[in-house]
Amino acid sequence: MPRSPVPSRRQALAAAAALASPALPRAARAQAGWPDRPIRVIVPFGAGTSTDIMTRLVTPRMSQELGQPIVVENRPGAGGVVGSEAVAKSAPDGYNLCMGSIASHSVNVSLMPRLPYDVLRDFTPVSLVTNAPNLLVVGNHVPARNLQEFLAWARTQRGGASYASAGNGTSSHLAGELLKQRTGVPLEHVPYRSGAQALTDIISGQVAMTVYQVTAVLPFVRDGKMRALATTSARRLEWTPEVPTVEEQGVRPFDVAAWHGLFAPANLPAPVLDRLFRALTVALNDPELRPKLNEQGLEPVGLPPAEFRPWLEADIAKWREVVRAGNIRPD
Repeated sequence: MPRSPVPSRRQALAAAAALASPALPRAARAQAGWPDRPIRVIVPFGAGTSTDIMTRLVTPRMSQELGQPIVVENRPGAGGVVGSEAVAKSAPDGYNLCMGSIASHSVNVSLMPRLPYDVLRDFTPVSLVTNAPNLLVVGNHVPARNLQEFLAWARTQRGGASYASAGNGTSSHLAGELLKQRTGVPLEHVPYRSGAQALTDIISGQVAMTVYQVTAVLPFVRDGKMRALATTSARRLEWTPEVPTVEEQGVRPFDVAAWHGLFAPANLPAPVLDRLFRALTVALNDPELRPKLNEQGLEPVGLPPAEFRPWLEADIAKWREVVRAGNIRPD
């Protein structure tokens, strides 16, 4: 993971002297002194969600690096829209940030035509912070041991094989829809109000398949209550290195994982952006943090701002096409 160069003591003192010069514009001096008060990170989802847990794991180390408290505030509503909009309309001074997700900053762009913000216009993408990879799992009533066997079996089912999700427009729904579009195999979507309910019906044989976060399904896989047929990411997972990817099993391209990203309002000054990303990088490289993230089924990423924006543009475009082709509507 790239690190920004650390200046020498002489360089730091010279920079500090220059910044203290009365000739320097007030805005530049303010940027140089950032942060000089607490920073707020809005999580646009409820307490206990993966976005919330991850944010509360990462921000304490960032706070140490920046020398100011970071206050995490949950502001849920409308699939992440309420909290995200609050940050989009904040001043671009680095004191109001948003920990967004695949829902709030990618999928919603296509699901909600009247979204009150434009992700690419109204935000400064700081970094792709973590990925939340998934496994494709089936119940034991499904006579398939790999993805191709499942697809062949699904073709024989009247009306297609059923697949569960945690709701319309969720990453589990979109992953199933993408598989359907890539293969032409008939798959019938069954939305649930929660992932837990979906997993219960997979185990009981009410539904055939789901795509869900690795740490949520892994205990059931290890207990023999369901089988993992594929990893939906582009590479195998450290939790389940024995499970091949969807692409390895002949369905390409296919790379699906939920994700979390840090955003600031548009026009964030470059010095503030650089320092913010540097603090995040330090946090993600902390050897004590990685196992805590892994326990939550999260992979630390730390994509730099210059790479995060084009990555985000491509992600939005990918899901726009899936939503359009599948005629997907929010609940």
